[in-house]
Amino acid sequence: MTERVYLFTRFERFWHWSQAALIIFMATTGFEIHGFYTVFGFEQALGLHTFAAWALIGLWVFATFWHATTGEWRQYIPTFERISAIVHYYAIDIFGDAPHPYHKTRLHKHNPLQRLVYLGLWVVINPAIWISGLLYLFYNDWEAWGLARFLDLETVALVHASAAFLIVMFLIGHVYLVTLGRTTFTHIKAMITGWDDLDTETEGGS
Repeated sequence: MTERVYLFTRFERFWHWSQAALIIFMATTGFEIHGFYTVFGFEQALGLHTFAAWALIGLWVFATFWHATTGEWRQYIPTFERISAIVHYYAIDIFGDAPHPYHKTRLHKHNPLQRLVYLGLWVVINPAIWISGLLYLFYNDWEAWGLARFLDLETVALVHASAAFLIVMFLIGHVYLVTLGRTTFTHIKAMITGWDDLDTETEGGS
């Protein structure tokens, strides 16, 4: 049995889609800056990349405030509960149309594997890309800040590009998993309208 539930608020949907658009745009301009291809030209790509970076920082600051004040940060508390069953599902069971071992609720929107992935994203990958990106942006100030003797631009650029590749891999995996709902567009529709059909027979989160 399923129940129609208003799962994602208007801000969550705005945050999700605007963040995705900015990340894709930053990946496009960022890899051009690194010389993988030419679309905008180096100078314009650099300016657009910097603008999008500040926009995303602003969005994240506001989103952090929203999560803290609404209590939604609890959705991301990591847990290993039933983690082996979920990993087994994505690795094997999913190809046999087996039911998902974890069902989301209004209070538990993300399964334990998702929570661990988000934790890695926020604790490791995001700090790496933002710290290296800001160091990259303010390279001319390293001497005044006393950082020039500890850092070199090549290493900072390597960390920034590596973190960007990891975010792109996360995005590709995220897009793939989003299509694995009851229908290909079930999860996408929920993130557009905010409404989702939740299993009322099992407690937990999917």
